Amino acid sequence: MHSALSGLGLTSPVLAAPMAGGGSTPALVIAAAKAGGFGFVAAGYKTPAALAEQIGQVRAAGVLFGVNLFAPNPVPVDRQAYREYADLLRAEADRYGVDVSDVEATEDDDHWQDKIDLLLAEPVPVVSFTFGLPEEATVAALRAAGTLVVQTVTSAEEARAAADRGVDLLAVQASAAGGHSGTLTPDRIPPEIPLPQLLGEVGAAVRLPLIAAGGIATPTAVGAALAAGADAVSVGTVLLRSDESGASAPHRDALADTRRRCTVITRAFTGRPARGLRNEFTDRYTAEAPAGYPALHHLTSPIRKAAAAAGDPERINLWAGTGYHNAAAEPATRILTGLTRRLWL
Repeated sequence: MHSALSGLGLTSPVLAAPMAGGGSTPALVIAAAKAGGFGFVAAGYKTPAALAEQIGQVRAAGVLFGVNLFAPNPVPVDRQAYREYADLLRAEADRYGVDVSDVEATEDDDHWQDKIDLLLAEPVPVVSFTFGLPEEATVAALRAAGTLVVQTVTSAEEARAAADRGVDLLAVQASAAGGHSGTLTPDRIPPEIPLPQLLGEVGAAVRLPLIAAGGIATPTAVGAALAAGADAVSVGTVLLRSDESGASAPHRDALADTRRRCTVITRAFTGRPARGLRNEFTDRYTAEAPAGYPALHHLTSPIRKAAAAAGDPERINLWAGTGYHNAAAEPATRILTGLTRRLWL
């Protein structure tokens, strides 16, 4: 394990990926640390106050942890395309008595500066960024506060740009990953490059320690990623059915549903490329959805919340990586330690 990670006192190279929107919980982050790695409090979509509260819960447990932030990299939506998409979704909204006709196109930055201010005022061990690159001064300030800085990248080009900003580590995310792609060019669908190949390309481009992510759900996949040059791996989907997961009941059930055979990359829910289980919503709207993040996220949010409350898996974002069928309903520590069982044979 690279010194940047070994200095943290890890006994396992398997980390719990941040899953914004509910999947990550303080309990899951704590469980990851107890398994010898660590997890991330997912700051995405949270208010600064809610983020501070979750950080406090994890800090009180006395464990190693990180915080993951969405760095601003907006995809402004075309207003005409937005209105047409909102009109198209009216039937789905009507199904639950939800009105999206007056949801204006929202182009917010997820409380970016307030969250950075919080992490500088009360430093945490690790901060990771996805969606965009933080400014060089932000990276320097966090490092000066004693925080290890991680950047999510999806290509060698992005890796070089991140290295130029002064980050400590890279989370190398392949397209097999569930949920949003961390691509820095979200107006385009990232190419489907196998994780070992992507690790090789990034490793040849920069001299930074690498955390592998994307479709890792078995001990064999963990070993392959480490053999391909990763210093650690990050897993998310395989934890979504764990006891500590915050995933909704219909999401958990869909991951266990053997009739669901594939995942798809879609902009239909948020206007940004993300991988999830195929359902009626992705079938109907993937081809219709315009690029536009976070505007589409805010537009579809009321529909998704109503569908989840009704137990309807066909109208929620069932984020899942390609290894989703390995997700099991058991304690997270058991899942995480099981993923390392072949490493020391």
